[in-house]
Amino acid sequence: MVVTVRSLGLNGIAGYAVSAECFLSGGLPAFDIVGLPDAAVREARERVRAAVKNCGAKFPVSRITVNLAPAGQKKAGTVYDLPIFVGLLAAGRELPPPAQQAAFIGELSLTGALRGVTGVLPMALAARDAGVKELYVPAENAAEATLAGGLTVYGVPDVGALVRHLRGEERLSPASAWVPEAEEAAGPDLRDVMGQENARRALEIAAAGGHNLLLIGSPGAGKSMLAKRLPSILPDMSREEALEVSGIWSVAGLADPQHPLLTRRPFRSPHHTASAAALTGGGPLLRPGEISLAHNGVLFLDELPEFHRDVLEAMRQPLEDGTVTVARSGGTLHLPARFQLVCAMNPCRCGWRGHPSGRCTCSDREVAKYVEKISGPLLDRIDLHVSVPAVEYASMRRKETPESSADVKCRVDAARAVQTARFAGTGVTCNAHMTAPMIGQFCRLDHAGDALMKSAFERMGLTARSHDRILRVARTIADLDGAADIRPEHLAEAIQFRNTDILKG
Repeated sequence: MVVTVRSLGLNGIAGYAVSAECFLSGGLPAFDIVGLPDAAVREARERVRAAVKNCGAKFPVSRITVNLAPAGQKKAGTVYDLPIFVGLLAAGRELPPPAQQAAFIGELSLTGALRGVTGVLPMALAARDAGVKELYVPAENAAEATLAGGLTVYGVPDVGALVRHLRGEERLSPASAWVPEAEEAAGPDLRDVMGQENARRALEIAAAGGHNLLLIGSPGAGKSMLAKRLPSILPDMSREEALEVSGIWSVAGLADPQHPLLTRRPFRSPHHTASAAALTGGGPLLRPGEISLAHNGVLFLDELPEFHRDVLEAMRQPLEDGTVTVARSGGTLHLPARFQLVCAMNPCRCGWRGHPSGRCTCSDREVAKYVEKISGPLLDRIDLHVSVPAVEYASMRRKETPESSADVKCRVDAARAVQTARFAGTGVTCNAHMTAPMIGQFCRLDHAGDALMKSAFERMGLTARSHDRILRVARTIADLDGAADIRPEHLAEAIQFRNTDILKG
């Protein structure tokens, strides 16, 4: 007798339908799993065997063959323990065959308890799209699975409870749809930053338009402090954005079972020793890297010149396309990577170039060698280059409280609302992602602005990319100002934030 049990698998960050076909035949007792299983899937034989015996059911003394279809797709992880268990008992007539509209995922312990697995949200979304109506998952993952919507989710504590449910002896209660609780604003606030008006202004522009940002200054000037406060002024994520980010974090094993939906934009800050694979993703299971974990949020690279050159260059294509393609011998994976890049660096190796104390001992050649660690093409993709000077004593001792993140966020939200209306139906969400035709349509300059842009282009030796990025920033400044057109003062401020001379000390 062949019993087919529906299940789900993961291909990168996307779920797909899997069928566990269980067949009992005569011959010497054996237990084989086919369908390109990895070591974790093959080990399911022992976990299922122990779980069957510990739940009081009879383990079939037969030749057992389990095929995980589609057989040409590699299967990895422990999510197939539960469908194999159900199929095995149904083939041995210990359970009625499960309904075709039901699917099962979960890892078994030897005692029969179910352990949580990663990637439940994308698998639940795939189940919904495949016509599944009932989804059985470990109790730990039930809240996350309900986020997909359109499914009746059963959180299963152990196989004994599942067996009684499928036999109709004691029904499990469906999991209630998880609803995020109202959260108070938390995390670092801009009111903590004393002085640095120019850098605060750049931070506001970056948040309003989704622009990339480079902070350059001596140690202790507040670069990291400013970068960590950027998420506090970014617009709230939409439901679609939150589900997309939560799915990525679930696959990476970072989802909180108690709060499976990320409601705040992610902030990722990898150490400068991170490898290119850690940043872009990959590995044996083709998992997402830091730039995908920062999708719809912020990727902060502190001590930018200390990162390996290949790591930094790996970001060039994702910065342009919003996706990263990971090609390995095990397959090719396309991962979302629409992040906002924020970088911080010292002006020289010792860090004190331009500091009022005059303690810098670096020669011009040493400074140039230090800055050259960052390639021109990467710098060209960063919209705002901001000098962060040392904080003056008077700024540290002033009694008035600086403007809070909540106040700045109100202006950012207003500017983003203008952009949402401007780009409605195009798939573009902010000025930083405008296409070339959009720049021509929404970033027109008057005669004075055109003359200013031409002068800057020739004097600064701008590239076509930097020309477009200046116009995008100018459009954001105009949006913050509530202006319908880009005026010369908006353009002048955008050009001022593009001054690469600050990299030369």
